[in-house]
Amino acid sequence: MAVNIKNGQLQMDGTTMDYIRFGAGEKHLIFLPGLGDGLHTVKGTALPMAALYRAYGKQYTVWMLSRKNDLPAGYSTRAMANDVKKAMVQLRIPRAHIVGVSMGGMIAQFLAADYPQRVERLVLAVTCPRPNALLRDAVITWMKQARWGKHRELMADNLRRMYSEKYVRTAHWAVPLVAAVTKPAGYDRFLVQAQACLDHNSWDVLPLIAAPTLVIGGMEDRTLGYEGSRELSRRIPRAELYLYIHGTHGLYEEEKDFNRRVLDFLTSPLV
Repeated sequence: MAVNIKNGQLQMDGTTMDYIRFGAGEKHLIFLPGLGDGLHTVKGTALPMAALYRAYGKQYTVWMLSRKNDLPAGYSTRAMANDVKKAMVQLRIPRAHIVGVSMGGMIAQFLAADYPQRVERLVLAVTCPRPNALLRDAVITWMKQARWGKHRELMADNLRRMYSEKYVRTAHWAVPLVAAVTKPAGYDRFLVQAQACLDHNSWDVLPLIAAPTLVIGGMEDRTLGYEGSRELSRRIPRAELYLYIHGTHGLYEEEKDFNRRVLDFLTSPLV
C-alpha cells in the first residue's frame, strides 16, 4: 500500500513548480523526468507513480520534480539544475540520490557538478553530455511539429524514436488517445525545454562530479544513441556504465530489470 502520497506545488521565482511525493524511507530519492515534462508536468500523478515505482517507495521518500511552469526563452539545463537545488531547500531535502532520465539526466549532471553536497548517488539514464546529430534531428523535428500544432504527429514520431519496434506495433493504436490527453494549451514551455536540450553542454564540469555514478544506456536508442553514455562514463570520475544490448530510449519502461538495477546501485556498499 502506497504511503505518504502528495501532489504538491512550490512557489519559485514568480511562478510555480509541480512535484509529487510518495514513500516514507529515511533517505530521499529524486527523479528528474525527460523532455515530456514540457508537455505535461507531474501534477496529479502521485498515486499512479507510487504504484508504478512502489519498489522505490518501500525504501525511500521519493520525489519527482517538474520544471517550473513558466520558463523564459533561453533557459538552460544549468538554470534548471539550480531550480532543483532551490526545490530541495524548500522541501527540506538536505541530500538525495538523483535519478535523471534523458533531459532529466542533463539537468542532473549540472546539479551534481554545481552542488555536490546535495547529491549522494547519481544515476544518469539514456542521456548525454552534449547533443549529437541523432538527438538534434529528433528534437528539431519535435520542435517543428510543436510550432505547427501537429500534436498527433509529434506523439507518433516520439513513439517511433523512443521504443522498440515490438512495443510500437502493440502501442501505435493508442497514439490518438495519448495525443488527446497530453496536448498542452500552448507549446512555449516545451519549446524552451527542447532548445535547452539542443544547447546543453556539460563536458567541462563532468570531472567535478564527486557522487558515485551509474550511467545506463541502450545500444538501440534511436533518440540519442549510446555514445553519449560512453562519454559520460569516461568523463565522470569512477562512473560505472551499463549498456542494454537491445535497449531503446524508453528502456526505463521496457527493460524489466531497470528498477532493480538502479536500486542495487543505490543500496550497494561503496567500495
